[in-house]
Amino acid sequence: MASPQTTLTLFLLLPLLTTITAATLPVKPTTQLNSNSILIALLDSRYTEVSELVEKALLLQTLEQAVTLHNITIFAPTNEALEHDLDPMFKQFLLEPRNLRSLQSLLLHHIVPTRVGVSLWPNENTIHNTLSDDPLHLSGSETVKFVNSAEVVVANDVVRNDGIIHGIGRILIPESVQQEFNKRRRLRAISAVKPQGAPEVDPRTNRLRRPAPPVRVGSPPVLPIYSAMAPGPSLAPAPAPGPGGPRHHFDGESQVKDFIHTLLQYGGYNEMADILVNLTNLATEMGKLVSEGYVLTVLAPNDEAMAKLTTDQLAEPGAPEKIMYYHIVPEYQTEESMYNAVRRFGKIQYDTLHMPHKVVAQEADGSVKFGDGEDTAYLFDPDIYIDGRISVQGIDGVLFPSSVDKNSKATENAKTVDSVPKPRRGKLREVACGVLASIGQDATFTACHHI
Repeated sequence: MASPQTTLTLFLLLPLLTTITAATLPVKPTTQLNSNSILIALLDSRYTEVSELVEKALLLQTLEQAVTLHNITIFAPTNEALEHDLDPMFKQFLLEPRNLRSLQSLLLHHIVPTRVGVSLWPNENTIHNTLSDDPLHLSGSETVKFVNSAEVVVANDVVRNDGIIHGIGRILIPESVQQEFNKRRRLRAISAVKPQGAPEVDPRTNRLRRPAPPVRVGSPPVLPIYSAMAPGPSLAPAPAPGPGGPRHHFDGESQVKDFIHTLLQYGGYNEMADILVNLTNLATEMGKLVSEGYVLTVLAPNDEAMAKLTTDQLAEPGAPEKIMYYHIVPEYQTEESMYNAVRRFGKIQYDTLHMPHKVVAQEADGSVKFGDGEDTAYLFDPDIYIDGRISVQGIDGVLFPSSVDKNSKATENAKTVDSVPKPRRGKLREVACGVLASIGQDATFTACHHI
């Protein structure tokens, strides 16, 4: 038991110890928001989808601290952009509990810790840091303003002393979140690059094939693309030299992955990407062709068009491959080149990988229409992906080879039969009857017509 003297000493020193402790320990700042704060305005605004995501991401405390430290600018996607334009699989990915960090990064990517009003909007492309690790690019003019590729649809929608809200027409997806989403999708690895260094046997001579002579950089392949697609032992040339890859060849694997990821990120073409990667091995074939120096243009039907396919159209063995082959043109065409061609020449026939069928293109309603029968499609989303080797053009319908191609030979044969000249004997008879009639031989003329 402590002595009375020790107890008295502790009682006298207790106030001093309390004062020293309060002076040395840091005081955690308290964030108090008034009712006129930009954060309160966001939660009560028309951007209800963004508000719900902010609450689900547990970001209220983080944003409260940001508002107390900065005058912020919020680029809020409209409800339509989040409900209709956002990929359902991507939205499901964001709402999974294990992907909370990705959802937080995506939302913080829409907030700039500086005040950027319409009057301060840069005319040239400028980089602005965000509350996430990925910056934003602001650009525009007096009439149109952009945040990355998203257009500002409602500028200065909500203005408060501590911040401002602009409405944008598309959600901004940082690269880190996109990469994480692609990993979770578990896209099948595309082994498109041909192994190098192993000896090759020429199937025609059963001898080791001699190494091909050096090819100049950028030279096109020697064989046509249909020979490269031929089944059995590969007769295609070695990969053409190009700028990409560790050995300075075209990296078809990376380019095919890039354009598939672009389809997924663009939205509305998930069925096309699924067929290329999961239902068929077309992604592998396309990667191989691009690695060997060939160029391709993909006419990609959107999800609404793919949903109209019937079971009868897909029941035949190999039907998905045939349909996709008919939508791949072995040329590099952009929206501008195709439109200029149909404007100049009227109708253009492009070769497809579904031999020997061709796809017809013509101008219609200021755009390019594909197909020449009941199954037609318009160029709906131009230049979704263009990299100099692969071009992806979005269309609003699924194309099928026209029945005219199947009956073309029969039509030509019918025309040939109709145009067969009359026998020479019948021609001489007509001439003889004409001569007899001119000299007045009526009886002979009458008998001539009864022959």
